[in-house]
Amino acid sequence: MLHYNVFLFSPIGENTYVLHDDDGRCAIIDPGCYAQAERDCLADHISQQRLRPEILLNTHCHLDHVFGNRFVAQTWGLTPHIHLLERPVLEFAPVSGLIWNMPFDAYQGPLAFLDPGKPVSVGGERLEVFFLPGHSPGSVGFYHAGQGFIFSGDVLFREGVGRTDLPGGDFSTLARSIQETLYQLPEETLVLSGHGAETTIGWEKRHNPYVSGVS
Repeated sequence: MLHYNVFLFSPIGENTYVLHDDDGRCAIIDPGCYAQAERDCLADHISQQRLRPEILLNTHCHLDHVFGNRFVAQTWGLTPHIHLLERPVLEFAPVSGLIWNMPFDAYQGPLAFLDPGKPVSVGGERLEVFFLPGHSPGSVGFYHAGQGFIFSGDVLFREGVGRTDLPGGDFSTLARSIQETLYQLPEETLVLSGHGAETTIGWEKRHNPYVSGVS
């Protein structure tokens, strides 16, 4: 069985997730820890819970989701797993940091590329990888069918969707990702977003003002 904890990090208010199995093997998803206190918070949690980080996953590579990649890589020896289309987004993230007056030490090193349709493992459990472009060219989601939850990144929020005015964003593409992939999941599926509160697929199909449910 998988268990998760969420941490609200950075001035942007990004949700960082630590997902672990019953044996303490864990994934770190979208580490947004910007300040030293936030990095300490993440490390203290992992240490206190006696977790063993095994994989670093990025739903996409906008700056607020990769602030902590370098820290995680150096602390636990993990390689970021991203979609290939996110590599230029990751490379541009330090420039975005300067533009938004949030400079940071960016990760520089090898990358592992996710293959939608090929699951990733968290300890003894597997997550399906869904290709969800629109907010960012290579946005992905991580879905656990057995427990009915998905990490959606910034694709779908509670009664909201990710912005599409950044480079590589496109609203029509985002809407298709939501309607043709996310809205096809069971309505009780828990959506764990990159910002804000959790929601469910059923709630969004009925109440999301940006992308309507599939009839």
